[in-house]
Amino acid sequence: MTKEHIQEHFSLLQEEICTALEQIDGTGRFCQDFWQRAGGGGGRTRIMQNGALIEKGGVNFSAVFGQPPAKMLEALRLPPADFFATGLSIVLHPFNPMMPIIHMNVRYFEMTNGIWWFGGGIDLTPHYVVPEQAAWFHRQLKVTCDRYDAHFYPRFKQWADEYFYLRHRDETRGIGGIFFDHLNTEQTGKTKEELFAFVKDVGWVFSPMYAYLAMLNRDLPFSERQQKWQQIRRGRYVEFNLIWDKGTKFGLDTEGRIESILMSLPPLARWEYNFQPEPGSPEEQTLQLLKKGINWIEFSPLELSRIV
Repeated sequence: MTKEHIQEHFSLLQEEICTALEQIDGTGRFCQDFWQRAGGGGGRTRIMQNGALIEKGGVNFSAVFGQPPAKMLEALRLPPADFFATGLSIVLHPFNPMMPIIHMNVRYFEMTNGIWWFGGGIDLTPHYVVPEQAAWFHRQLKVTCDRYDAHFYPRFKQWADEYFYLRHRDETRGIGGIFFDHLNTEQTGKTKEELFAFVKDVGWVFSPMYAYLAMLNRDLPFSERQQKWQQIRRGRYVEFNLIWDKGTKFGLDTEGRIESILMSLPPLARWEYNFQPEPGSPEEQTLQLLKKGINWIEFSPLELSRIV
């Protein structure tokens, strides 16, 4: 299995997911930009704006290579050698505040000195946390992980809790999901072929999960107050992506295309000074559920009362 084979799969996965998302949305269509990186490689950015469901969404493929910038070597603590990186990244911002934001990423990295690894994951950021939907979402991820290793889900779920965390706010970005990085044979005991099969399954589970969440939430009524809360939560999403997200930093450090790197940002967000939700409101309950370490699969009303 070569890097070209992995690159081709991610490119085809972009096409499959965009087709599925156009069907889920109903009216929205993706436009695309092909771009080249001066240092080597390039990609295809596909963007949907003002669809029936998706207000703004991006499905971005890239394959870049060459001499790594010094910032990248320093950040990843790597010895000098030529690198190759390919992957697919997705962020979808819906119109309806009852529909969650979703993010998925799958990627592969290697160097000419023999270093290689896979990374990726899926996480969900509801504007309003619905425990039953959070439990369903995590069960789908657990089933996917368990096909390969019973330790994957608990390990990658915890990793997501720790990664998608706004330290300056002491809150998680959403309800988490799974996150993994630097997966190779040394770290997992699995072959490159086995890990690639796992990463492919993570990519394939994305569209049916999003279709189910869309069926549940896309047509729910919402108020101006709920739309305001959506914009405030989008503001938190922006804070995470610009302050903490390693993918954003990697793109900037490798001199990637800025429009593609920042496609994850919502079209409209809001910041209000010292905003506090009303006591006992759905907004307050959501804020109290944005915590690390919640066992969503076995979540119960008793645990809700304990957290709140």
